[in-house]
Amino acid sequence: MACGFLLEIRRGTQSALLVIREASLRNLPADISVAPGRLEVRSGAACEAAALPPGVSLAPSSCRGLRRLPGDGLHLRLQLRDAPSAPELVYNVRESLKPQKNYVFYCQSCGNVVVKERKFLRVLPLPSENWSALVEEWCCHPNPFARSTLLPQHGDCFLGDTFLLLNSRNQSYVPESPKCSSETEHHASQNDSTLKSKENTRVICERCKSTLGETVSSDTVKYYVTEVIIWPSEESFSTLPRSQFIQSVVAQCLAELSSAKSTFRFTIKGDDGRIYILIWLLNSDTLLVESSGSSSSHSVFTLFGDNFMHSCGPSGMWNAVKVLYQPCIKNRNKDLADAWENDFGVHPLKFPSETCLELLLMLSLSTASLPPSLQRMNSFQVAFLKM
Repeated sequence: MACGFLLEIRRGTQSALLVIREASLRNLPADISVAPGRLEVRSGAACEAAALPPGVSLAPSSCRGLRRLPGDGLHLRLQLRDAPSAPELVYNVRESLKPQKNYVFYCQSCGNVVVKERKFLRVLPLPSENWSALVEEWCCHPNPFARSTLLPQHGDCFLGDTFLLLNSRNQSYVPESPKCSSETEHHASQNDSTLKSKENTRVICERCKSTLGETVSSDTVKYYVTEVIIWPSEESFSTLPRSQFIQSVVAQCLAELSSAKSTFRFTIKGDDGRIYILIWLLNSDTLLVESSGSSSSHSVFTLFGDNFMHSCGPSGMWNAVKVLYQPCIKNRNKDLADAWENDFGVHPLKFPSETCLELLLMLSLSTASLPPSLQRMNSFQVAFLKM
């Protein structure tokens, strides 16, 4: 039988937290053996074992902090003998996009072609969303960029934190975008009118009707990086599970921004202007190793479910970020959300509202999959996002 466990590795400190699942410790007393590349739990005539992925080597003599928590399992901390190499990322839009190469844009939800073959002459990063406010702070004279906009020309692709801008002139195919209504109801509030205007600029997938982005100007389209997959035209396209894709894209975004701008707090905002989640990044150097164990314990705190289990063995290893988060839907944590929104140390990230709700569900499922003692830190909930 396979031993169920969770191993949280910090690459920076070469340390690890090992949790052997409660389901593997049902018959006590039990003998637990930790070898460099293998875990084993013996109880009477029964024996559960699990091999660690290649490259993960524990130092058994460094075991410390051994304790058993009811409902959790057995906790212990160890050092690593060798630093395992990080697994490949599921998908990286910044690495995927290069000048002078042909690409096809696909709807991530259904695989429909959004933009037929395009070659970009330039792929350029955009400044942060609040760059204009920063110019006001640093310039002793009027903002020289106040009347200018950064829009791509033909052959350009501009990359923002959560989106990319394309020049839609001469584009082979543009998904349907609802037409602006010429009439408005007299009793509609100003807020409703603003929301209606937003609806009219949305770019929608022709097949599945998912929101892909929005029109910025008559010849510029914004696509959210969570909604499209950019694939080299000479390679065969393969879809990725929605949950896996969103986790990877958002986790990479958090890790890149924290490294580049030394910011660790983020607001997840929808395209309706509302804050859905507050996220505090704890670390981005995590490797997660997990085994679901035997079939009888398969449903017990597996972080990512069957879709994320490694195909070559009973245990899998992934890059991940560890986050604290607070949901803000239905006016929850409103005071904290207002404080974060007015804090210059907090970085806003904007996605389609439906994607914000999907992300919140993924975070909640990750929290629920953890042992109870690891699910909360102060007033925040704890979760992992797999890269």
